[in-house]
Amino acid sequence: MADVSISRRALLASAASAVGAHALWRVGHAQVPAQAPHTIVPPDPTKVPGAPLSELGRRSPFERPRRIPVGSAQGSSLAPLQDLYGIVTPADLHFERHHAGVPAIDPGRYKLLIHGMVERPTVFDLEALKRFPSVSHLYFLECSGNGGSSYRNIRPDLTPQLIDGLTSTSEWTGVPLATLFREVGVKPGAKWLLAEGADAAVMARSIPMDKAAEDALIAYGQNGEALRPEQGYPARLLLPGWEGNANVKWIRRIEIADRPFMTREETSKYTDPLPDGTARMFSFAMDAKSIITFPAYPVILPERGWFEISGIAWSGRGRISRVDVSTDAGRRWTPAELQSPVLPKCHTRFRCLWRWDGRETTLLSRATDETGYVQPTLEQLRSARGLGTSYHFNHIRAWRVRGDGTVMFGLEG
Repeated sequence: MADVSISRRALLASAASAVGAHALWRVGHAQVPAQAPHTIVPPDPTKVPGAPLSELGRRSPFERPRRIPVGSAQGSSLAPLQDLYGIVTPADLHFERHHAGVPAIDPGRYKLLIHGMVERPTVFDLEALKRFPSVSHLYFLECSGNGGSSYRNIRPDLTPQLIDGLTSTSEWTGVPLATLFREVGVKPGAKWLLAEGADAAVMARSIPMDKAAEDALIAYGQNGEALRPEQGYPARLLLPGWEGNANVKWIRRIEIADRPFMTREETSKYTDPLPDGTARMFSFAMDAKSIITFPAYPVILPERGWFEISGIAWSGRGRISRVDVSTDAGRRWTPAELQSPVLPKCHTRFRCLWRWDGRETTLLSRATDETGYVQPTLEQLRSARGLGTSYHFNHIRAWRVRGDGTVMFGLEG
């Protein structure tokens, strides 16, 4: 349990140590050399003119966060959660997941067809979409398979990036899908829509019409600029809080009907096998979860003292209402501080002061969302889903701190 009885002097001294440890870990984790390659650093920058203006900004050569690619055309790349600040993921570090590579699409030739149970089947080009009133919101995206490495065949040398790097938050800009549906005139009795992508996999998912009316977007902007190609350029479907696969990228067609379409991606894939031999289908919403991103593997705590435990929490059903942290393997829990802003269906950063006494222990975080849903233990999730499931791994993550200060991924308790 976090001990908050601390003098100002002790806090400042220990905080400086913690910051130093965190900084050293960042450098070691990113494998940044003492001097970045091809970079000349003057001994006194006040005596030398700086670099000239440039058309595009770039990171300091001393900062080298990287995604980790897994696979190629049919694969993903994981966002470096432990290297990020705040809640917004830079667009070039946003996780990727695609099934047949990233298509090259000319925005001047882009078309979106909306047809089926509508009064006025319509083809929209990109400029037509941009003429409608737009909205911008911060939302997380998460692959439904995120966290699988923490469910089976658990290894101690997993970083936050390797465990949960298939989630990111961006500010998304676009036109509400409900606006487009009013434009085409949806007929009575329409209950489902088919969203189809323009990639070589022709990704297609059935989506309930209720979600379109609630908060779905056809997004063409991300973090103040056009979508990146790997995020669906020039336009994608965005379903806040729902599993990533349903957020069809490079969207080219929406067909409206009175029943689901039972596509390949929602029958042979993206279903949850259950222990009784049945399968849970259309499990769209991402349940509340959290992960501590510091301290986490490969951090080595340099000494006993005060450290700030920090991480992110999120829920596809709304706002995070609280995050509890345990520093003794779950015997006692302490409410963490939630960093503003706390937004619905968005990453929320949490932090909690902890005084490490040098003994071995296990750190845990447990999220609760505004619906009252509480992040389950690994045992609870395995009991409900069995070992055969491949999606929606939202159980509590555990970090074991050894007596020498090394931090490893592990099991609860």
